Formats: sequence, structure tokens, C-alpha cells
Amino acid sequence: MDTMNFLNEIAMRHPDAISFAPGRPYDRFFATEDIIGYIRRYLDHLSGLGQTAEQIRSAMYQYGPTAGQIREIIADSLRADEGIDVPAASIVVTVGAQEGMLLAVRALMAGPRDVLLVSSPCYVGISGAARLLDADVVPVIERPTGLEPADVAVAIEAQLALGRRPRALYLIPDHSNPAGTTVGLLARRALLELAARYDILLIEDSPYRLVSPGAQLPTLKALDTGRRVVHVGSYSKTVFPGARVGYVVADQPVEGGGVLADELVKLKSMVTVNTSPLSQAAAAGALLSAGGRVTELNTGPAGHYGESMRLMLEHLDRRLPAERRAALGVDWNRPTGGFFLAVTVPFAADNAALARCAEGFGVLWTPMSYFYPGGGGEHALRLSTSYLTPAEIEEGTGRLARFIEAEAGH
Repeated sequence: MDTMNFLNEIAMRHPDAISFAPGRPYDRFFATEDIIGYIRRYLDHLSGLGQTAEQIRSAMYQYGPTAGQIREIIADSLRADEGIDVPAASIVVTVGAQEGMLLAVRALMAGPRDVLLVSSPCYVGISGAARLLDADVVPVIERPTGLEPADVAVAIEAQLALGRRPRALYLIPDHSNPAGTTVGLLARRALLELAARYDILLIEDSPYRLVSPGAQLPTLKALDTGRRVVHVGSYSKTVFPGARVGYVVADQPVEGGGVLADELVKLKSMVTVNTSPLSQAAAAGALLSAGGRVTELNTGPAGHYGESMRLMLEHLDRRLPAERRAALGVDWNRPTGGFFLAVTVPFAADNAALARCAEGFGVLWTPMSYFYPGGGGEHALRLSTSYLTPAEIEEGTGRLARFIEAEAGH
């Protein structure tokens, strides 16, 4: 929370700075008029199902079921887009993916010996949720190729040797936040085998797949034949950021009958009670308008984000050619999608450096050290490509290169 407050403070202090910090979707893909159309489309859908005017009014104005009222629509969309074939009863509609993570961690971390493994660096939302719940987090280093199954196995064995019980591993397999890495297909299969061997679950977070260009690797959940994957999804990057509609697929059987989703619903009833029916209507209407295919809704955005990433890498290469960055000790990865990439620098990329960069060069970024729950990332920064125009990317990379040159020369 302190880090986010600092970023907000820096942004407010330098409103004219070009910011590579926020991982927000690009505004121009959203039309205000579409909101009414999406809600109308959902109301027509309810009418087509034979619901009366009174039932439709209640569906929109009342709290509604805690598990959500658009689970069938989400299940159809997952089958159409991702090859994830699960019953609607195994889905819980959440207030964004963040609530889904909170509920999953709370449900799985049941005893004092339980630990949650996370990729490191990792999205701060999962480590923050674990901290709020007093759940122990064990980082597993993420390599340039993504999370390696061998590293996960070593971490599991180390925890077992300490008498602890690894319950789950959290990861973003596709174009991760913050580093932009993607786990390969063979590694995905190996992670599923590890999960079965050690009796753990994989919490798969998947916000960037459908805003990335080209064919995507299958999700862990689509490959999951042993119900080892809890799949967390969100429409905040793809369909309607402000609606804050996410979901969790939790089809794991639990003692006493039922599935893990039932346990998440019980917890949700004590947290948010339900997800806004109006938000669900808007998200569902968008899905229905595209036959459930988020990929169709996001053909344009995915192309835009892919081009933004290409431009970012192109301008970085031009501003800091290979020989120059080798001399400086600077490098960066080359993600194939998503919103983020990571730049390694020869100086401490901390809050003080960010403040100097904002003040002297008019450009903002995020220290990668924010994303290492066990420490690390002190000499790296995260850049987001999602929210800027091509002109801003070009100008911003120029400013950033001048800052890196100045810092490296000290």
C-alpha cells in the first residue's frame, strides 16, 4: 500500500510526465454508448429465457445470488474461447480477479503449516492478499523463460523438509505482470504433473491472454485433467474495466460433497455479499454481443497492444543499441504479448531514482523490487506499454534512455 501511495504521489506531483507505470487498458477502445447497449442485450437475453418483467427487475435491482447470475454465460464463453469445459456450478463471479485471489487464498490456507508458493517477481495483488490473511508466502524465482518446474519442485521439497505443507502455487503463465514472461507448453504440462505428484493446486491468473496478438498457448486449466487448477479470470483488461467483474473456476471436489467453488461462495457471502448485478449485466451483454468470444471483442485491442509492445522494443533498441547497452550494463526482455516488460539497469532502480527520473526527465516507471516478496529486483524497472499513444511511447523511451545514460554515468 505504501508503494502504491508513493506512485500516486509521484504521478500527481508530475502530471505532465509520460508514465510507463500503470497497467491500464487503452481508453479509446471503450465507447460510453456501449454500456447501455450491453445492458439492453443482457435484459433481452433474460426475456428470451422466459423471465417475467418482475423477475428481470429483481435480477437487476436486488442483491442476487452470491455465486453470481451470469455463470452460464461465463461457462459458455470459456468453452468457446479457451477450451475450458466446466459446469457453471464450479464458477464464482467475483469483484474483479482480486477478490477471486483473496477467496482462493483464504479457502486453501487452512492451517499454520500451510504455505502459498508464488512466482517471484509476482503480481502484488496476490502477495498483498496473502499478507492480509496472514498466509505465509514462499517465492519461487521466475527465470527469463518463465517459471521452471524444476525450481518449483525444489521449493516444494524444501518446505516439506521444514514440516510445512505447500497448498498452492500462484502464477500468471501468459505475459506475466510484472516481467512479461510466458511459460512454455512443456513446462505447463510439467507443472501439472508436479501438482499431481505433490498434491498441490495451481492458481492460474490469466488477465493478459486475450489482449495479446496471435495464437496463445492453452491455459493450464484447458490442459488440466486432474482438477489441479483453480483458474482466475477477469474482464477488467478485455471487456469492461470499470465493471470490476471477475470469476474463479474452482471445480475441485471437497470433503462432504460439492466443489471448491461452494466454499468460495460461503466466504464471499462474508466479504462482498455479491457482485453488482448491474456490472454483471454489462459484462454479460458484451459477451453475448460477440457470441461469447472475448477474442472477437478484442481483435482490435490485441493488435494495438501488440503494436505498442513492438514500438516500445523498437525505440529502446534505437535509443540504446546493443553495443551501447552492453557497455552500460543495460538489458531488457522481449515479451510476445501483454502489457509489461522488464529493464535491467546498473544502478538502484528505487523510489529515489524514480523521483529523480520524474523530476529531471519527465518520465515514470515502476521499480521491479515492488514485485519480489522475498527481496530482489533492485536493479530493474517495469515498463507498461498499454496506456500510451505511439507518439508518447517514442518520446517516453527517449527520455528514459537519457535518464539511464545519466544514472549509469555516475
